[in-house]
Amino acid sequence: MHLSQMPKLLVSFDEGWDELIRARPSIGRLFALLVLPMSILPPAMIYYAGGNYGDVFFHGLSPRHWHIAALIFFFAELLTVPAMAWIMRLACRAIDVSVGYTECYTLAALAPIPMWISSLVLFVPDLVVCMLGGALGLLCSLALTYRGMYALFRVRDNLRAMEMATVVTGAGMLAWLVLMLIVLTH
Repeated sequence: MHLSQMPKLLVSFDEGWDELIRARPSIGRLFALLVLPMSILPPAMIYYAGGNYGDVFFHGLSPRHWHIAALIFFFAELLTVPAMAWIMRLACRAIDVSVGYTECYTLAALAPIPMWISSLVLFVPDLVVCMLGGALGLLCSLALTYRGMYALFRVRDNLRAMEMATVVTGAGMLAWLVLMLIVLTH
């Protein structure tokens, strides 16, 4: 799968997903080729923005503080993906959907891509622009999770897929907020 396929995954239940299902990427491959490189993007942007114009976002923090926070954020992100896969697995069990951990990890690795990409708005030293970019990333992550529930987990009931996607995205949002608190408190 290539990032150029992301728009297809966001708007289709089949296109792009069928190829992903056929490829059946391993957890190790997903981690090495997707999670690890994409997880570098938000901490790099925090490092850059915090070091150059951090006062726009949080007044009084030194660039050193932002640099340490970026490093902590990176490691926390790496832990969040398997945790989200575990949450997805629990959500599936709760509604009697039989799905393996590999499928859950696949969706947990794909779902944050819009959030990771949205961190690029930190190039703009404007809090409102960054908040709007983050909100758009969150909405796209929700859409990706919903379509993934339908395609990867074969949850063909639209309402059930949306409920699961909302619960999982809510847990992801909570994880993202915890990561933001880590950034701001360290």
